[in-house]
Amino acid sequence: MSYFPAELIKKKRAGRTHDRRELEFLVNGFVAGDIPDYQMAAWLMAVYFNGMTGPETVDLTSVMLRSGRVLDFSSLGRPAVDKHSTGGVGDKTSLILAPLVAAAGVPVPMIAGRGLGHTGGTLDKLEAIPGFRIGLSLDEFKKQVDSFGAAIIGQTAEICPADKRIYALRDVTATVESQPLICASIMSKKLAEGIDGLVLDVKHGSGAFMKTVEQADELATKLMGIGASHGKKVAALLTRMDEPLGRFIGNAVEVGECVAILKNEPYLGRAPSEFADTTELTLELAGAMIWLGGGAPTLEAGRATASGLLTSGEAWEAFAALCRRQGGDLDRLPVPTARVEVKARASGYVAAFDAEKIGLAAIALGGGRLKTTDTIDPVAGIETHRKLGDGIREGETLFTLLGSSSSGFAQAEAMLSSATTISLQKPVVPSLITRRKVP
Repeated sequence: MSYFPAELIKKKRAGRTHDRRELEFLVNGFVAGDIPDYQMAAWLMAVYFNGMTGPETVDLTSVMLRSGRVLDFSSLGRPAVDKHSTGGVGDKTSLILAPLVAAAGVPVPMIAGRGLGHTGGTLDKLEAIPGFRIGLSLDEFKKQVDSFGAAIIGQTAEICPADKRIYALRDVTATVESQPLICASIMSKKLAEGIDGLVLDVKHGSGAFMKTVEQADELATKLMGIGASHGKKVAALLTRMDEPLGRFIGNAVEVGECVAILKNEPYLGRAPSEFADTTELTLELAGAMIWLGGGAPTLEAGRATASGLLTSGEAWEAFAALCRRQGGDLDRLPVPTARVEVKARASGYVAAFDAEKIGLAAIALGGGRLKTTDTIDPVAGIETHRKLGDGIREGETLFTLLGSSSSGFAQAEAMLSSATTISLQKPVVPSLITRRKVP
């Protein structure tokens, strides 16, 4: 049956529900090039404003999932598990998680994404490592997971091509925050990996797409439901993103922070203890992945296993081996050569961050993309000198801008000058992890 794209755009604009055949026409037509970007962008905006029903979202996920090849790791004889974050500022845990969980004996076939909106992307961070190959063929990907236990690649033309194209379009059309589109994007890509279990890091706060814990809980519930309908075990952590995670926002500098955690060494003058929030969240997510993968009897035991691998240095060895296998040379990780400090304009306590604005400031420095054709400066980024609740005096450094040149520094400095609220009263800082949801 044939449809007219404009009629389907009008239908969703009116808040009506698509059936599966209509979604197949839209998605498959867009992938084939029969439906142009501008019509798909209009449809995405209609979905953004009018949403989708639960069954409609499941249908969209299934159509996107089946737009390409679906992998099968059943021959491993062990459950394969992956992790997905809904996106945040300074969110770098995936870099550690894949090798760490593999070191615990749980296979991790990870197909990661690029930056979306004000948030960073795992692929962009890995590409800051000179030589790192994210473009393994699917045969290479499967062989590496089989022999080593983990691999991280980008989406290929074979795996969920619908998500790859729609994901890029959402990034530049301000339709990122739509829950149905988020659900379909995440679950179509993850289900195509052939995994048995999935751990979700669903973020909420000023630097997240979900601004409230209630929105995050609703999204986690929907994602878990889609996974269950496909026979997958899905657990979720709801985590705060009202301040950047860790101390660095950018690509090469986030890799450097991860290396510092793995090796228990300083990075750019920062002691490993200053990355405590990154470490905490990584271990919680790793514990859940190990548990879902059958590597531990409980969540708590999974976290203990993860902590032991980090302390022993086995996690670092696994990360270094992963980089070598995919061509990455950590010894040539670039470092910033240009720096500008942003000073506090008042004394008191850090009461709030506008984490989204901080993420956008990193993009202004060249650390992300405003449009799909933009080139990223791998060393561009921001160092944060205070966390929520910390004291500060007027004139002390709040942020340091980092880059390979001073391009974009003035714009980023202007944005950061209004990204922090300083109060005379010390705030109560809530826990990093606000809820745990298990299957």
